[in-house]
Amino acid sequence: MAAPPEEESLESRVNKATNPLNKEADWDSIQGFCEQLNNEPEGPQLATRLLAHKIQSPQEWEAMQALMVLEMCMKNCGKRFHNEVGKFRFLNELIKVVSPKYLGTRAPEPVKKKVLEVMFSWTVGLPDEPKIADAYQMLKKQGIVKQDPVLPDEPLPPPPPRTKSVIFEDEEKSKMLSRLLNSTHPEDLRAANKLIKEMVQEVCPTLFTPVCVIVCMFGWPQVSINVFTAQSIYYSYAK
Repeated sequence: MAAPPEEESLESRVNKATNPLNKEADWDSIQGFCEQLNNEPEGPQLATRLLAHKIQSPQEWEAMQALMVLEMCMKNCGKRFHNEVGKFRFLNELIKVVSPKYLGTRAPEPVKKKVLEVMFSWTVGLPDEPKIADAYQMLKKQGIVKQDPVLPDEPLPPPPPRTKSVIFEDEEKSKMLSRLLNSTHPEDLRAANKLIKEMVQEVCPTLFTPVCVIVCMFGWPQVSINVFTAQSIYYSYAK
């Protein structure tokens, strides 16, 4: 008997979300990280430690992705996370990135610029966390912040919607398939099988089985399809 898959940890999720090999933002890992830290009693404390380490990475893309995760958490993880970010324990880790006494001489410029931008945005958006403003004003006094950054209208784009498969762009066929699959009449199931074949063959004759196509298209909760129906479609397609 195969062992059950190990549950994702916050550390494994942030590693995926900030992987330097990522070609673009890994929104699934970012959202999974935010959701998990909300559900764990010590989530905010652990999350801020993990993010601080990633933000201090010498690899620019890894650090920038970590800042992207941080922004998403600030938007979606509420007061508990804000409280942790608003402590000097975390703010000092950000200060190290921009201060020439610590990492400022070798940290990538885009990373330092982004750190100052997010800190300034928090002084505006989180007046209930006074230590953030104190830390930012200290950077001003030290000459690290020469003028307040201009905040973009939309600092972080929303996660992109899942791409819809070209197989299902024909809305009329999709609706017809849904109706046929929800039917209990054998002739409707045969018609559904034929329609699936046509839709798959239009794109790729070697694509995965129709049952997989159905699940990807509708999801099991949306389609009242029993085991017999799925088996009959599968075996009919395999002939």
